[in-house]
Amino acid sequence: MEFLSELLSDAHFWVGVALVIFIVVLVRAGVPGMAAKALDARGAKVQAQLDEAGALRKEAEDLLAQIQAQKAQSDKLAAEMLANAKEEAVRLQAEAQAKLAEQLERRAQMAERKIAQAEAQAEAEVRAAAADLAAQMAEQVLVSRLAGSKADPLVDKAIAELAGKLQ
Repeated sequence: MEFLSELLSDAHFWVGVALVIFIVVLVRAGVPGMAAKALDARGAKVQAQLDEAGALRKEAEDLLAQIQAQKAQSDKLAAEMLANAKEEAVRLQAEAQAKLAEQLERRAQMAERKIAQAEAQAEAEVRAAAADLAAQMAEQVLVSRLAGSKADPLVDKAIAELAGKLQ
């Protein structure tokens, strides 16, 4: 009995007994069930948050894929616009060269017409000068032939008028 009395006087024994009684009271009060329910509720809440995070991630991935598709489409559109602009530039350059060639051709034709006109005017002036010279020569020839013979004043007057009419 000494053992029992020593056991009853030991503080560690009474702490162990109190702990066992406390655990029995907690089990009878249903604390483990409440703790399990609280852990289950917390686990359900965490699972709901994980599900929501997964849904948000899926939505973000879908949005990223959509944005990448739009970027690819925008890049394609930009490339098409660039190609069209280059084609338009080539076309405009060709048109400008054609207009320049046409303008040069018109100016060349205009210069040729002016040259032809100047040639015609020069030819007309040469003919007029030749006609004047021929008239003067004819007048001199007639005057010299008539001077040798007795000249008639009417013939001299007609010759003088002839020179004025030929000019």
